[in-house]
Amino acid sequence: MLQWILNLMGVAPDLTSTIMVWVGVVVIIGVIVALVKQKETRLVLIAAGFLLCFLSIQPMNAFAAFEKSMTNAGLIKTILSVMGFAYVMKLTKCDAHLVNLMVGALSNVRVVIVPGVVIVTAIINVALSSAAGVSAAVGAIMIPLMMSLGVHPAVAGAAVMGGTFGSMLSPGLTHNAYIATELMKDNNVMAVIGTHWYASVVAVLIGAASLAVVATLRRETSGYVPDEAHKVAELEKPRVLFAVIPMIPVVLLAFSAYISGKAAPEWGKALLTYIPWFKSMSVPTAMLIGVFLGLAATRSNPTVVTKEFFKGMGDSYGSVMGIIIAAGVFVAGMQAVGLVDSLIAALKNSTDMAKYAAAYGPFFLAIITGSGDAATLAFNGAVTPHAEQFGMGIMQMGSLATLGGCLGRTMSPLAGAAIVCAGLAGVNPLEIAKRQAPGMIIAVTVCMLMLG
Repeated sequence: MLQWILNLMGVAPDLTSTIMVWVGVVVIIGVIVALVKQKETRLVLIAAGFLLCFLSIQPMNAFAAFEKSMTNAGLIKTILSVMGFAYVMKLTKCDAHLVNLMVGALSNVRVVIVPGVVIVTAIINVALSSAAGVSAAVGAIMIPLMMSLGVHPAVAGAAVMGGTFGSMLSPGLTHNAYIATELMKDNNVMAVIGTHWYASVVAVLIGAASLAVVATLRRETSGYVPDEAHKVAELEKPRVLFAVIPMIPVVLLAFSAYISGKAAPEWGKALLTYIPWFKSMSVPTAMLIGVFLGLAATRSNPTVVTKEFFKGMGDSYGSVMGIIIAAGVFVAGMQAVGLVDSLIAALKNSTDMAKYAAAYGPFFLAIITGSGDAATLAFNGAVTPHAEQFGMGIMQMGSLATLGGCLGRTMSPLAGAAIVCAGLAGVNPLEIAKRQAPGMIIAVTVCMLMLG
């Protein structure tokens, strides 16, 4: 509507575009303020997205984004199956057996719980490279466990979220493959990983240490008492067999990804010739196997277990997927007013400060949009091929841009992984982002110095 009015007034197209971009900035500030004030997240994001689309005379973009997010097959399969599995684990009390065993083992080493979960998630993320997928699979176990140990839910969610750029070390990461095939033209993905592996490892350690410090300063590492929805029953004699069941899907996924990857060992390839169905196992498959094993081990009522599984799927669509749908509408609004394109254009034109643009450009755009892919691919496609003109190598600059995008996404409240973690913890995604911010800002600066 605003763009239509500006067009009627005869405002020059360039000035109209500038005005629309600044309107987008004002709306983003309003969204941040509303989220800080704990307003309903889905309402805020959907309202902002529709407002921006209507102001830019592209109302159907908001509806299209809503519909596209509703039917995002990858996220729906992952999130719904994981939450269904989590509900079954709670019904059968397998989660209680795991938590009770772990409480005894970790009660004397609480200082390492937060950074330990970050590092464990990062390691699993190397094998299971989807950030949202690993957040759901690991978070369904670790977040309730940490909360039962007295860790604040926002810190528990942030700990899992903090490990979701472990995929930087995965040959299956799109950006590693892009640098190797499109920019270097040699298909040597491992050489790309070899360029940035030490910086990526340092970034994980910085994120883990920073979150531990933030949690300690805020006194959120102990003393939290979960509400009834997140409370795990205390057991006198936890059973190891039952405690193992919640871990099985994660182990299956990690092992399957390891023996199916490009860097798989020979014995892994040989194993797949005998067990071909083990190749590239999906998250829903692993979760259903976990449900079947839990049902068999605990000898629960199959009818009750089935009802609980689908109840978990339904509840997760309304809570977790609901926020993802709303975030998709908001991003569509930012695209409609030209804000995303303007930021990417500015990023491409920042060649006079190449290493700063490579690190901080994708970083800040990923925070705003919840995805580091757009900015990273844009920068690596337009600027990185000319890296030698700026005194950097192509793999060096490409890796820096990829790290910047991943780190920015890791502290964005709009990222799918953040929304998954927040849903599992029962907190606002912004609470997770606030606790992640110091570590990610430090990490992106350190990575720039290491690779730049």
